[in-house]
Amino acid sequence: MIILVTGGCGFIGSALIRYLLANTKVSIINLDKLSYAANPQALAQVPQSTRYQFIQGDICDAALLQQIFLQYQPDAVMHLAAESHVDRSINAAEAFINSNITGSFVLLEQARQYWQQQSAKAQRSFRFLHVSTDEVYGDLACSSAAPFTEQSPYAPSSPYAASKAASDHLARAWHRTYGLPVIISHSSNNYGPWQHAEKLIPNTIHKALSGQPIPVYGNGRQIRDWLYVDDHASALYKVLTKGVVGETYNIGGNNEQKNIDVVQAICSLLDELNPKHSPLNPKHSSLITHVTDRPGHDLRYAVNTSKITHELGWQPQQSFDTGLRNTVQWYLQQNGALNMGS
Repeated sequence: MIILVTGGCGFIGSALIRYLLANTKVSIINLDKLSYAANPQALAQVPQSTRYQFIQGDICDAALLQQIFLQYQPDAVMHLAAESHVDRSINAAEAFINSNITGSFVLLEQARQYWQQQSAKAQRSFRFLHVSTDEVYGDLACSSAAPFTEQSPYAPSSPYAASKAASDHLARAWHRTYGLPVIISHSSNNYGPWQHAEKLIPNTIHKALSGQPIPVYGNGRQIRDWLYVDDHASALYKVLTKGVVGETYNIGGNNEQKNIDVVQAICSLLDELNPKHSPLNPKHSSLITHVTDRPGHDLRYAVNTSKITHELGWQPQQSFDTGLRNTVQWYLQQNGALNMGS
């Protein structure tokens, strides 16, 4: 199988490529425009192999996509390329519209044209996996509300979530109208090694290590379900190879946590793994600083994962405790700050 992965130098995309090369025999074409959030170093350890090819380019470039489809003849597309930071979408939405909506349209259209030229057998086996987010569902009003299912209505709050919702609708339309074999996935909040520093967990770690204030929006009681990125990667491959065309699958870690509790847990791990040796230095949690809440901040995200568990046999392997410890240890090693004797 030859898979075209878009956004493969991003946080989730690079984890997916590492997973695929380590655990399958597929060949990968990685298309990434190398925006600010991309990190080629996340794939630096990928072995030189005929199974992996990197191409720098934009999914909005129809001519480039046409060339890639014709040259490499992929059997599947795993579409992860997207602008994904809510704060950035609030401050500058245009990039999200261009990448997430226009880019997805261009990719879908080029995939359709390529797919329609294939043999009947190749058409039946082709797959287009559109990787999306649980944020398209909006938020759950209270902690006791049932998690979102694949049938939950869309109610996006931020420009980012709205742009992803729009791309979901395009993907469904290309399946319904043209027959393109599309599958959609919605994941909860990812975390793990190589995540960009603007996200909550790495931002907290970096601020704490540098002795800067750790910002927490509002009261910090917003709830998210946390999914370890390697678990997400395994789920995406499962959905691609075993999922039903036209269906949607929620992917979650079954680890709901309040933001303030996540930050406190990171501080506790840093106290243990990177202790302050001077008695004048307080614990890392003393750096926590509550700041003005984000506009339209969703209270709670949570997805029901029973469909992917029961139909595809997938479930996360990492608990939040083990995943967070692995993540903090990795960032400490990257910073040369891990006390290996602790």
